[in-house]
Amino acid sequence: MGLFRRPKNRVAVVKIEGLISDSDSVGTDRARIVACLAEAERRRVRAIVLRVNSPGGTVAACQEVFAAVTRLKDKGVPVVASMGDMAASGGVYVSMAATEIVANAGTITGSIGVIIRGNDLSSLYQKVGVSPKVVKSGAHKDMFASYRSLSPEEQALLQGLIDDSYDQFVETIAEARRRPRGDIEPIADGRILTGRQAQRAGLVDFLGDMDFAVERAGKLAGIDGKPKTLPIVPRRNFRQRLLSPILGRASGGLFGAGVPRIPMWVIPDF
Repeated sequence: MGLFRRPKNRVAVVKIEGLISDSDSVGTDRARIVACLAEAERRRVRAIVLRVNSPGGTVAACQEVFAAVTRLKDKGVPVVASMGDMAASGGVYVSMAATEIVANAGTITGSIGVIIRGNDLSSLYQKVGVSPKVVKSGAHKDMFASYRSLSPEEQALLQGLIDDSYDQFVETIAEARRRPRGDIEPIADGRILTGRQAQRAGLVDFLGDMDFAVERAGKLAGIDGKPKTLPIVPRRNFRQRLLSPILGRASGGLFGAGVPRIPMWVIPDF
């Protein structure tokens, strides 16, 4: 029986790399992160280290990762976020779900805010003689189409959407860090911070590397001695294994295979 006993000193390492979204062609998709967290729970690890190296992601995907981490934490599994080269915007958001946050002094973080982008190419279309013809069900159905400018009403509608998403972002940080909202708002203007600046601002608990984050996770879990790390990688089904070489060659940034029909730059991003 002893041969099959699970080690009691294991700390899972779950990596969150690249853009966080529902598309698996632009970074680490939300489903894979959630699946890795579920796998860590299934293996009954004592704690989890989230290695975050991300410039951000789409709002809903980041919120779902945040919720998945929070559920694990609520079940008594300590989670330590370890910020790598960059943990900005949505990378900050998902890190807020952790029990503790560790960053390197030179980590690029911050960039708290929400953005939605589009291109008005109407002048170019006129120059080259392109005249789009559109039939639509409502005045705003083609909002952010490249062949026309936004109307003042549409500008106001989008600003309202951005403001509400931003409010959710700041409120989440304030609650996670147990700080008044007024302490967060001065640095929530989109500015980037180093890990050391983020610690001074109260966004980060400790400065340290990945090994230090593992040590912190072990201490939070009550592990005696050095924890044993267990890297968790997403399981892939037969279809994913078969198609991954093809999709890997075909994907090209935001225009790779599997990108949703609505372009990423028209979806609000953290």
